[in-house]
Amino acid sequence: MTTIKQEDFIQSVADAFQYISYYHPLDYIKALGAAYEREQSPAARDAIAQILTNSRMCAEGHRPICQDTGIAVIFLKVGMDVKWEATLSVQEMCDEGVRRAYNNPDNKLRASVLLDPAGARKNSRDNTPAVVHYEIVPGHHLEVICAAKGGGSENKSKFYALNPSDSIVDWVLKTVPTMGAGWCPPGILGIGIGGTPEKAMLLAKESLMAPVDMHELIARGASNRVEELRLELYEKVNALGIGAQGLGGLTTVLDVKILDYPTHAASLPVAMIPNCAATRHAHFHLDGSGPAILIPPDLSEWPEVNWTPNTETSTQVNLDTLTPAEVASWKPGQTLLLNGKMLTGRDAAHKRIQDMLAKGEKLPVDFTNRVIYYVGPVDPVRDEVVGPAGPTTATRMDKFTEMMLAQTGLISMVGKAERGPTAIEAIRKHQSAYLMAVGGAAYLVAKAIKTARVVGFADLGMEAIYEFEVRNMPVTVAVDSTGTSVHHTGPKEWQARIGKIPVAVA
Repeated sequence: MTTIKQEDFIQSVADAFQYISYYHPLDYIKALGAAYEREQSPAARDAIAQILTNSRMCAEGHRPICQDTGIAVIFLKVGMDVKWEATLSVQEMCDEGVRRAYNNPDNKLRASVLLDPAGARKNSRDNTPAVVHYEIVPGHHLEVICAAKGGGSENKSKFYALNPSDSIVDWVLKTVPTMGAGWCPPGILGIGIGGTPEKAMLLAKESLMAPVDMHELIARGASNRVEELRLELYEKVNALGIGAQGLGGLTTVLDVKILDYPTHAASLPVAMIPNCAATRHAHFHLDGSGPAILIPPDLSEWPEVNWTPNTETSTQVNLDTLTPAEVASWKPGQTLLLNGKMLTGRDAAHKRIQDMLAKGEKLPVDFTNRVIYYVGPVDPVRDEVVGPAGPTTATRMDKFTEMMLAQTGLISMVGKAERGPTAIEAIRKHQSAYLMAVGGAAYLVAKAIKTARVVGFADLGMEAIYEFEVRNMPVTVAVDSTGTSVHHTGPKEWQARIGKIPVAVA
């Protein structure tokens, strides 16, 4: 009988979450590098270049790939002959491992988990508790998978109870465009089929833990119905033309993973969960001989892609002298390099601003002719002014956009992915603009931030209002003052270019 010691397990979990915070799985990087080589859309190619450059920087600097360092998800397969030498429960051991990882002073990770989710929503400060899935299996080993799932991709999870005669392919092709780009494509789609609703969701999540092997499947061909479905969905989802960051292009998914399970005769439950550009998971076994040893990947395997700001093709913008007229002159798809001081704010800050304005209270900062960046940065370490600080999903701020533009003097916004119709109408009405930064390039973006200080709502932690001073921060005009959105025009153009799916499907 194998004995698993408490400290060995805890330290292995802690090491795994640190490891995946800065090392992409090599299979994902190779697939993304291949997508970069074949991409024909300039906007999508530039976005992938930023993601690849960011990945190498994080691997070298041991800092998080994404500012959203995720909710901790742990899959355990416990051998029936395993014995625990522990005083804590398995959940408590998992939580202690997560606690150590996220509070590691050399690479502090962002604590995003909130207690009392339907009430006070108070940050646990150490990203606990973890979400733990258990399976008891034959054998005398402990198999562990640690994954960090960001909110942007988790929020795009879908479930539907299809009729047995319905087409799974049709449902996926109808559903993926509704997910927008907040899940940071190119990524991976995990699909669970069968069982019961909760089983289908778990299958979809677990499927994402497998290596990216679509290129191998294409080379050898399908040997069963699930593999046939993977190939069909891979081709047809990419034919939607959504592309990197939703800007339009050839690659939306690098792989499609499917796990299935027997189901009721009257049922066809189907779940879909995306994995984003910050694909993060590590696998290890414990056999009682000590903690897991995670071997760093060989950085020579990373593609030779080194993105730098292009001062010749991008427009330099001085945020300190920016005027509404200048914002109104920007064109869809135009690339900008931002310089000067910008403010930040996310959900909690916007809600508090709304409440203060309703009460006639003075705001802690003046937003007149200012730009706001939707971000919740990682705490800095060593000589950093700020930790990784990539954009968060902008649609969560859509319901506040009219208020901000009408009542605060704000003239532009920076975030991730598309804006919805409510925000676009407010942008058009106020002759504003929405700028998109690349999700999955958080460390790269942080290098453009030269100073950072909290100027409002300090009690909100990473959701406080900061003032950043930036130099050559890269963004794209995603919605211009006329309400034209590149997240509408780009995928439509590339779907037509690819020409495998009628444009009406999107």
